[in-house]
Amino acid sequence: MKIKYLLFLAFSCTVLTVSAQTKNKKTTIVTSDPSTAIPRPKLVVGIVVDQMRWDYLYRFYDRYQNNGFKRLLNEGFSCENTQVDYIPTFTGPGHSCIYTGSVPALHGIAGNDYIIQATGKSMYCAEDTSVQTVGSTSKAGQMSPRNLLTTTVTDELRLATNFRSKVIGIALKDRGGILPAGHTANAAYWFDDKTGNWITSTYYMQDLPQWAKEFNDQKLAETYLKLDWNTLYPIDTYIQSTPDNSKYEGKFKGTDAPTLPVKTSALYKSAGLGLIRSTPYGNTLTLDMAVAAINGEQLGQHDVTDFLAMSLSSPDYIGHQFGINAVEIEDTYLRLDREIANFLTFLDAKVGKGNYTVFLTADHGAAHNTAFLNDHNIPAGTWDDGTELKNLNKVLLDKFKVDSLVLSLGNYQVNMNYRILNYLHLDEEAVKKECITYLEKLPYVAFAVDMKKAQTANIPEQLRTRIINGYNAKNSGVIQIILNPGWFTGHQAGDGGPTGTTHGTWNPYDNHIPLVFMGWGINHGTATRETHMTDIAPTIAALLHIQAPNGSIGVPISEVIKK
Repeated sequence: MKIKYLLFLAFSCTVLTVSAQTKNKKTTIVTSDPSTAIPRPKLVVGIVVDQMRWDYLYRFYDRYQNNGFKRLLNEGFSCENTQVDYIPTFTGPGHSCIYTGSVPALHGIAGNDYIIQATGKSMYCAEDTSVQTVGSTSKAGQMSPRNLLTTTVTDELRLATNFRSKVIGIALKDRGGILPAGHTANAAYWFDDKTGNWITSTYYMQDLPQWAKEFNDQKLAETYLKLDWNTLYPIDTYIQSTPDNSKYEGKFKGTDAPTLPVKTSALYKSAGLGLIRSTPYGNTLTLDMAVAAINGEQLGQHDVTDFLAMSLSSPDYIGHQFGINAVEIEDTYLRLDREIANFLTFLDAKVGKGNYTVFLTADHGAAHNTAFLNDHNIPAGTWDDGTELKNLNKVLLDKFKVDSLVLSLGNYQVNMNYRILNYLHLDEEAVKKECITYLEKLPYVAFAVDMKKAQTANIPEQLRTRIINGYNAKNSGVIQIILNPGWFTGHQAGDGGPTGTTHGTWNPYDNHIPLVFMGWGINHGTATRETHMTDIAPTIAALLHIQAPNGSIGVPISEVIKK
């Protein structure tokens, strides 16, 4: 009898235990024991400042506030000698490299626009006509990350957490939000000039979330443009800049001179809301959207790490128009310093100081205006690739009796017309040789390198490596053109020379980028040894204890991470 009672008691306990477990499964989420879980930050925020030269960290340092760029430097870890691993140095490849740890040879984004060699078709890096716009009736939303051939560190975070981590990409430029967020992102948002809305595509969702609709309803782009753009401080204190109204700057359409203040309140009525891209208010609007996304998606409030990939696009538009020595650039960075300070303060309150990790970097830098350099006795100049394309095709016509054998010299590369070349069974090697012979005779061309023979080219090793890394056989031209230092693609804008500036070359002004980490798991300090853009993603992956992206060739920057 006693034995039967004990058996009954044991059976009853088993039933109660199973019942309790079943009940718990319905009401709770099974998670690991916090005491044994791998420590990770609640949120990672990546900030890419489009066209930010490395020296901007220090050029305006004396006027920065304590809680913006200075806080990043004084609390975080700065990699002072971070180099881009490839050429050409443009926005699409830069954002892709930062988040993949890879290079165009592998991730496929060979430029902002590039030519698919097999068809001769021009492709925009984020173009996807199979998807539709969400949040607007314009076609600006026909974008996705499908052209990116590798995973991103944001993809790897999603994979590592069985897609429980939230990943959001935000930028005025579609490519600045889409490519960093990766293939598996919950969403990427970008700005629509037609409506002033933040939009996305059906790649991510069929309708904007309510918080995004409410944010768009505020019409902040119009609100900011009505404020006009004046200097933050008295204009005579901007001693790091050339005098306002210099011949090196490009003016806004509808104005008489490239000077501040700019009456954006009047200009946007004809120019459209896209005008905000070329003002510091574009940064303000982007950071406002980032705050709305953090609040709306409750980023940093989950039991796994979330990721916000944000790109600040306006410095690139402003730099292209005004050049790097303009009052407008100095004012942009003094304002951005305050914006970053406010954003970090928000993260402290929302996520908790010490609970998030942030890194700040750039997709490329920018050159001095060539006329400005000439006026200070420094060799420089602009190369009109459109005119030179006509000249090169004339040389090839005389030699091979066929016109238009070269489609484009874009991205500082010779893109062959393979449709004609193959149809007529022309000797590609002979055509390439003729191109190289012609290009190398031009006084401003340092080298013209056959991409497939770059490994044995008689050029400096750093150039050789960057050419190889930037060459994607399917999406790149066959000859890489290296101009003399100080030279870049541009067009003369009157007797005073070209206005503004650009980027795209291997030189330090384009290639040397800022890289600062701060927050959870980050040491304080600096490193002057050479680090690389490809090292950023594997460093974040190591910090999070997840796999590096599947095309990564970088290595973690060990000094950055606390042991």
